[in-house]
Amino acid sequence: MPKPIQPIGRFAPSPTGELHLGSLTTALASYCHIKSLGGKWLLRIEDTDTERCDRQFSEQILIDLEVLGLHWDSDIIYQSERLDIYNDYLSSYLEPLIYACQCSRKSLAQYWSKKAVLANSQSDNPNKNKLNRQRYPRCCIDAHLDKDTHKQRIQLPNHTIGFMDGIQGMQWSNPQHTLGDMVVRRQDGMINYILAASIDDGLQQVTHIMRGLDILPMTTAQISVMSAANLSTVDYWYHLPLICHADGQKLSKQNLAQPIDTRDPSKLIAKALRLLQQPPIALDTPERMLLQAVAQWDNAPLKNKHALNLP
Repeated sequence: MPKPIQPIGRFAPSPTGELHLGSLTTALASYCHIKSLGGKWLLRIEDTDTERCDRQFSEQILIDLEVLGLHWDSDIIYQSERLDIYNDYLSSYLEPLIYACQCSRKSLAQYWSKKAVLANSQSDNPNKNKLNRQRYPRCCIDAHLDKDTHKQRIQLPNHTIGFMDGIQGMQWSNPQHTLGDMVVRRQDGMINYILAASIDDGLQQVTHIMRGLDILPMTTAQISVMSAANLSTVDYWYHLPLICHADGQKLSKQNLAQPIDTRDPSKLIAKALRLLQQPPIALDTPERMLLQAVAQWDNAPLKNKHALNLP
């Protein structure tokens, strides 16, 4: 599939709640950045998690973006409507890397508990207290279980992958060491975030991804999945510093971040741009403010920063 001439970026919220200031800054930064390059800004609703996602949140996200003047290009993609596509990739391009797994969280907790007891009983064990509980121990890799009735894991590469992050600098990671064999499809059929995002970014021919720093550890896995699926990879990565409270706690839905109030969208845009350390901008209509923000967008104030603290 040939690369698009025009840069393509995207904003891909999960509708597990309304937009908060942290997600708004991500939307605004990705919009201003890709538009400053003369590119297209796509909107994708990542709602494969049917237990936590709600259609009313999806609808509210669209309303808020419209009020703020953040108008997307092309049709919106809803991942919940694309399950057949993800399953097709699991049974075709990715099939050689996929195996079924029957391990529950409880059984894995027991496995690691026994390993810890054994390691602690050996005083000369160099791995004492250093067990990697994130890395799946591949208990089921040779069990040949039925993939349709069990969760599915993907074997990630066991070598170091590097990529240049336009904000955080050069990054290196071995996805097998950091993530192990990830679950890509749950037993109930729910598709994992990184699998769906990888396939959609490839099929939508996304060239530039600007997203939160919390997703950075998943990037080498995404690069690996896109390569294995024979999809065009992303050319440019940017991981934004996280918006945090004064105490350093990340602003998030899990931490009960308050939804944005769009009754005064111009002031909200100005506040988000200040957080992103962009040049001052005059209060005006959202559309005019965004034109100015796009014209003067600059990644430099964000470089090598992990957090942006709320006043």
